[in-house]
Amino acid sequence: MLDFSLLTPQLDQAGLGAWAKPLENLVTNKLDIGSHGDLTRWYQSLDQLPKIQPSILKLDSDTIQIGCRQDINHVDIESFTTLLKQFHPWRKGPFNLFGVNIDTEWRSDWKWNRLKDAIAPLAGRTVLDVGCGNGYHVLRAAGSGAKLVVGIDPTLIFNMQFQVLQRYAKQDHCWVLPVTLEELPNAINSFDTIFSMGVLYHRRSPIDHLIDLKQLLRPGGELVIETLIVDGDAQKLLIPPGRYAKMRNVWFIPSETTLEVMLKRSGFRKIRKVDTSITTSNEQRSTEWMTYESLADFLDPENASRTIEGLPAPKRAIYIASV
Repeated sequence: MLDFSLLTPQLDQAGLGAWAKPLENLVTNKLDIGSHGDLTRWYQSLDQLPKIQPSILKLDSDTIQIGCRQDINHVDIESFTTLLKQFHPWRKGPFNLFGVNIDTEWRSDWKWNRLKDAIAPLAGRTVLDVGCGNGYHVLRAAGSGAKLVVGIDPTLIFNMQFQVLQRYAKQDHCWVLPVTLEELPNAINSFDTIFSMGVLYHRRSPIDHLIDLKQLLRPGGELVIETLIVDGDAQKLLIPPGRYAKMRNVWFIPSETTLEVMLKRSGFRKIRKVDTSITTSNEQRSTEWMTYESLADFLDPENASRTIEGLPAPKRAIYIASV
């Protein structure tokens, strides 16, 4: 369970003291054993993880490294690996935990490397990561010197994975909370940097999402947004008639120009594109740590430029905007 005695003073220092009690109640209810059928198994696996002090901690490397093989010589490596796989599917990463290479579905380090030199330096900043998954980018932000990093993602298995990592990384200024943006208590002008990566196209109202993010940023703060895009002009907006790449909850995919208009209409300024890239099966794929279907299964087997539904294949852009 998360230790709010550590989080509360950090929220106070960041001007978010009013969040502490509502968040504690919300998170406690969500992580209650009765709220999800797998929580008992996950908690049991957490309790069985060996107590090890890592001799190495590298949060600023592509593969986040926590400990090395020599730290765990007294532990059966196969049993340790089996425990880690109880938290399948591992989607974001990669990680190396005491010599066990967790080869995640996404090479999230590729996304980080596309943006890290373009964003404002994170040293000393207060960061919010919306849709953070298991906290890979939360820990990368910590490795870049952020003062406080709060990640939010409602998927409970991702929270459990972060608890596994935190058991050994012990980054007390990093948090992954199982809540949505809409569930956060009201707050304005609270964060220096906000990441919204792979979220916008899942929102029924993308403009409202952007406005909500803007309100959370301090004056001069920076939004880092990554989203699916389609080719086209300012009038181009793909609305999938059903699923997109087998995903049910993709509502709007803008063109780059449409996204820029959205950001302007939401009150952002200094809008600039950092990167555009086509997602390939080298970046997103099935592994032994994520054995479900992945990108190769979502594309037309005869034409990789189209999804299985006949829509444009995934292409992503990263933008930075200020308030």
